[in-house]
Amino acid sequence: MALVRVKRSAQITLPAELRKQFHLEEGDYLEAEAVEGGILLKPVSVIDRTQAGQHLLALLERVHAKQPPSDQSPQEEEEEIARLIKEMRREHA
Repeated sequence: MALVRVKRSAQITLPAELRKQFHLEEGDYLEAEAVEGGILLKPVSVIDRTQAGQHLLALLERVHAKQPPSDQSPQEEEEEIARLIKEMRREHA
């Protein structure tokens, strides 16, 4: 077990063997959580919100079926979905 010292501005230095074991590099984030008897540090991945949104849109483009535009209004679509759900529930009750 390594001893870690709290320095100015509450900074700590993780021992090299732990940084290597968990593949931690300068700038990486750790989540700090209070647990019974101490503090738990867990590595987390953080991604820029704009970049995450772009990745999500690209993924959705790949997995969503390409449907033709609906000729129903949003209200009519909701009513149709509700009707189908009720019908399915009756069939499977």
